[in-house]
Amino acid sequence: QLQLVESGVGLVQPGGSLRLSCAASGFSLDGYAIGWFRQAPGKEREAVGCISSKDDSTYYVHSVKGRFTISRDNAKNTVYLQMNSLKPQDTALYYCAAQHDYYCAGYIRGDRFFPSWGRGTQVTVSS
Repeated sequence: QLQLVESGVGLVQPGGSLRLSCAASGFSLDGYAIGWFRQAPGKEREAVGCISSKDDSTYYVHSVKGRFTISRDNAKNTVYLQMNSLKPQDTALYYCAAQHDYYCAGYIRGDRFFPSWGRGTQVTVSS
């Protein structure tokens, strides 16, 4: 069955960097739009960004633009979230999500919804 597993080192100091991985199994990542989301305790889940399947174009929410980068490696069936200049406000449980689609901006805007999700991985930014 379709499965997504997030992983990465979850503790980092403010200003530091961290790369999260989203490994897919049960399906080929090629042809799938992938989104990254996060949820802090007591807060609503929010979108981070996404990468399309058509041309690997990416879309990010304003709060992470210039700091976060999403990329994919189809040979490894994995999508990455590179996070730089991390802030305490970035502390959250991070999820990846997938849908067989060409584009992904609609999922971040909330016009479309990802049906498949990973279980999440904790990221803590603290000194």
